[in-house]
Amino acid sequence: MASSSGTSSGSSQLQNSGSEEGLQAMMDQRKRKRMISNRESARRSRMRKQKHLDDLVSQVAQLRKDNQEISSSINITAQQYTSVEADNSVLRAQVGELSHRLESLNEIIKFLNASSGVFGAAGTSSTFIEPTDSFFNPLNMAYMNQPIMASADILHY
Repeated sequence: MASSSGTSSGSSQLQNSGSEEGLQAMMDQRKRKRMISNRESARRSRMRKQKHLDDLVSQVAQLRKDNQEISSSINITAQQYTSVEADNSVLRAQVGELSHRLESLNEIIKFLNASSGVFGAAGTSSTFIEPTDSFFNPLNMAYMNQPIMASADILHY
């Protein structure tokens, strides 16, 4: 009986080792699947990172291009502003000069009206003079058709 009990314990050991081997094989297979799955997941993660990096590089290039266009537009606008500012300065100077001329001409008209009766009644308080008696009457402008003569020696200081 001892021999039969030895064989029965040997067969149970065989069954245990067989089930342990199967269990070990199943665990090894799960490990391999997990390793393959992890490798695939890592590969997908690297691909996502690379795509994200490529998108960022593309975005940087586009932003640099946009920045260059905006900078160019600012430079053009600044040049136009400078040009308009220069034109404005010239026009302001012309307004000042023309205002001064108008003021001088108005003073001459006042003086001529006050000192002689040629351009209208002397000493009248009316600000509006009838066109027949006014400075702009063509009959009173005969003296204005006279040329103004200037010699070169007058222009030297």
